[in-house]
Amino acid sequence: MPDGYWCLVLHQHLPYVRHPEYEDFLEEDWFYEAMTETYIPLLSMFQKLIEENIDFRVTMSLSPPLANMMADKLLQDRYYKRLLKLIELAEKETWRLHNQEPFYTTAKMYLQKFTHCMQVYEQANRNLLNIYKSLMDTGKIEIITCNATHGFLPLMSNDRIRKAQIKMAIIDYEAKFGKKPKGIWLAECGYYYGVDKLLKECGLQYFFVEAHGILYGEPRPRYGIFAPVYTPNGVAVFARDMETAHQVWSADVGYPGDPDYREFYRDVGYDLEYEYIKPYLHSDGVRRNVGIKYYRVTGKVGLDKKEPYVVQWAQNKAAIHAGNFMFNREHQIRYLRNIFDREPIVVSMYDAELFGHWWFEGPDFLNYLFRKIHYDQNTFKPILPTEYLERYPKNQVLQPTASSWGDKGYYEVWLNGANDWIYRHLHKCEELMCLAVDTYHNDILSGDNLKRRVLNQLARELFLAQSSDWAFIMTTGTMVEYAHRRTKEHITNFLKLYYQLKENRIDIGFLDWLEYKDNIFPQMDYTIFL
Repeated sequence: MPDGYWCLVLHQHLPYVRHPEYEDFLEEDWFYEAMTETYIPLLSMFQKLIEENIDFRVTMSLSPPLANMMADKLLQDRYYKRLLKLIELAEKETWRLHNQEPFYTTAKMYLQKFTHCMQVYEQANRNLLNIYKSLMDTGKIEIITCNATHGFLPLMSNDRIRKAQIKMAIIDYEAKFGKKPKGIWLAECGYYYGVDKLLKECGLQYFFVEAHGILYGEPRPRYGIFAPVYTPNGVAVFARDMETAHQVWSADVGYPGDPDYREFYRDVGYDLEYEYIKPYLHSDGVRRNVGIKYYRVTGKVGLDKKEPYVVQWAQNKAAIHAGNFMFNREHQIRYLRNIFDREPIVVSMYDAELFGHWWFEGPDFLNYLFRKIHYDQNTFKPILPTEYLERYPKNQVLQPTASSWGDKGYYEVWLNGANDWIYRHLHKCEELMCLAVDTYHNDILSGDNLKRRVLNQLARELFLAQSSDWAFIMTTGTMVEYAHRRTKEHITNFLKLYYQLKENRIDIGFLDWLEYKDNIFPQMDYTIFL
């Protein structure tokens, strides 16, 4: 018997970015980069572990916007073309650098990586959801859902709107995976009093919160954050372990800051001669990251002082860090087991995009880690939340406290001077959505299909405007103009369509265009708001 369990939770999410009106679009790169650097490498690594009978468990939340982008034909084709370009560039680079070490070995590594991505992508018929399904069938991986468009539930105006976000997520999950999800990742781990009642009504069994969501709960948790609790509404809650969070996330003491790991910010899109790199830039010709990087973190020095990346050094460090992580978990779990009357569970929660995108060697770290856990120790085992709940169905009942995993632990990231202007507009649209459903539901029951289409598209526009990503970006100050644009665009589309419906002058061309452009949730059914 193990002394305890380790539960790895990877949250996979990107905002819904799809611009058929442009040949190429900067923010679509978020999706293409994450596909190449995170999603395909992780899935491929999990497949390899299964082939080699390595026991492992991973809980992965797959947000509906990301799942819809993966299933979208336009984005599938655009990603395929992007991958072809990357392979072509990597081939050129191996020729250019054939007698320049260590650059040649790194270029060869990129060529192998991109070629492998293409093989995996083609085997999946360009739809990664096929791989997620097959992995879930093995029992090693549990896919859970997330709010429909990653909307931040605590700042929505009423429970009817919140519940619609949750219901839509479940409908979308069922359409893609053929069954209902068991758990949900609340966007930004945003918990407020009463959300668990909505989850219970929707048939969800568990969710996750930041550590203080449980530690400051009422009554105090008997096992701290090392066992799930049940809310008064009977939904299980798992809390994030902060020690494992700091070990991996922290910019100062976390593994990704090691000098031998790849430097994220120095890219050939800026380093190479313009005419050489131009065919691999967007049609506007502006220099940008293309995904090939030849330098390592080195230390706290300027980008021009970075040292060349050495593939083997980075791999060695990933293996060492995996061993260190395992060693720390063994001691943590052994200590907890000695003071508990049950096996503890340590829940490590991360954005999936950390592994591969921000921390290039992240998938290798996880690969080494699962192999070491399997072969080199017997103190703890990886586990899924549902497996732990089956083992320990009786747990303390506790009322979690309002919390999020954002900066300072509450709601400030999504409500501050940089973004507070959006909420009066969002709340007005939420009010009008409920009014439209109540007003026109009977007409639709009588066979008015045009009004059905309008209400469904109103729901899409509202959901897209509610995405927590826009408020987050406004706070961090990264792509603020785009976040402003998307928020205003969806609110404008919503209001224009709503007043066309109200005044009985629906512009079919406008509706057709929105259905084509903002096409998230093919199964959209406005009755989720009833």
